[in-house]
Amino acid sequence: MADDYRRSVELERRIFELDNKCATLRTEKPDDDYLQNASSILDKLKSYYRHGGESSSLPKLLQDYTQVVLDITFYEENRLVDQEFPEDTSPFKIQQLLQDLTEPEVLAGRLVPAQEVQSVLGLELLECLYWRRGALLYMYCHTLHQRKQWIKKNKATFLKCLQEGVRYLMRMLQVRNSVKLNDGVVFHDSATANFLSEGIFSDTHLLTMMYIGEMCFWAVKYEDCSMDTTERKEDRLHFRDIGTQILHKYVLACEGPLQGQGWNTENAKEILSILQ
Repeated sequence: MADDYRRSVELERRIFELDNKCATLRTEKPDDDYLQNASSILDKLKSYYRHGGESSSLPKLLQDYTQVVLDITFYEENRLVDQEFPEDTSPFKIQQLLQDLTEPEVLAGRLVPAQEVQSVLGLELLECLYWRRGALLYMYCHTLHQRKQWIKKNKATFLKCLQEGVRYLMRMLQVRNSVKLNDGVVFHDSATANFLSEGIFSDTHLLTMMYIGEMCFWAVKYEDCSMDTTERKEDRLHFRDIGTQILHKYVLACEGPLQGQGWNTENAKEILSILQ
């Protein structure tokens, strides 16, 4: 009972901290849809605590809390993108956003230890948390990739961002187990069966593959020029192998069942020709 109370109080404190943050951000842009949605959910959460809700609702509270985090950080990310990732403030702000997007997973593991995190938050929210961290680092690295002089001076930092981003995106692809075709599941559409067997469940999964391929290409390009990294070799990702494998799947999907659906493979093929 004491543990339940302590967990509930910890989440309540986080919720009210987020409420203050959301209120401050709304003074900048009161009509932002994501901040409005976050504010609406926060009102519901605050009302729950004021009326002494049951601790048995902790997983649902954590899901709502996670949605608030996703909405608020989305607003902050868009602001960074609009500002084209200022060199002086972006590193700190990105680390702050990554920490904010990691917190729901950490809280779920700590506050509901008897359940798996994906059972507490749900597959879609957990996927989204990994996707958003990986996509943020992709956008940041995409911008940095245009700053050749910056990379010359900060090559190790650039490679670290690429590695973190690829790791998050790979985790996103691994949240759902790919469907085995011999699991007794009957498919009336062979294309759907092939997608699920490869772990492709949505357009976002396909876009994730392309992002991974591009980031691996950038990493290979600059790793080849910078072998003085202090990171242990065994801890480094095999960017060339990962990029080749992921982009091969991407091209097969886009030129197979998804042909004519607007997915372009030219860039993927060009990167593959270099990686291979």
